[in-house]
Amino acid sequence: MEDNQIIFESQVEHTIDTSPLEKWLNRVMVSLGVSNFAITYVLVSDEALLEINRKYLDHDYYTDIVTFDMSDTEETVEGDLFVSLDRIKDNASNLSVSFDTELKRVLVHGVLHLVGYDDKDEKHQAEMRKKEDELLSI
Repeated sequence: MEDNQIIFESQVEHTIDTSPLEKWLNRVMVSLGVSNFAITYVLVSDEALLEINRKYLDHDYYTDIVTFDMSDTEETVEGDLFVSLDRIKDNASNLSVSFDTELKRVLVHGVLHLVGYDDKDEKHQAEMRKKEDELLSI
């Protein structure tokens, strides 16, 4: 792996300035104690992410992010994270938060999965949400 990197790719039309997000995510990685990482975020539509969810996870529902851990060793964090901007927009509206806040929460949620957090039960969901809140303020 080359130098640490956060990459954004888009399969949808968007007007998101990813530069501040990249800087923030780099600070998140430092805060988490991760020194070797390569993370690619692919911004997609609801329908594209639904198809990924069906094909790779056998889930037939909309979601805001699907995380694929590509790490070869425990010393590196590598992953491809597919993010539905449609779902983030809807969730932001439903939760009465800004699009930017919900986007950052989803982006960091994926990172937390890559570093070992899970949200399979209520206890772990609460731990993950607490960590998300902490990292949102970095």
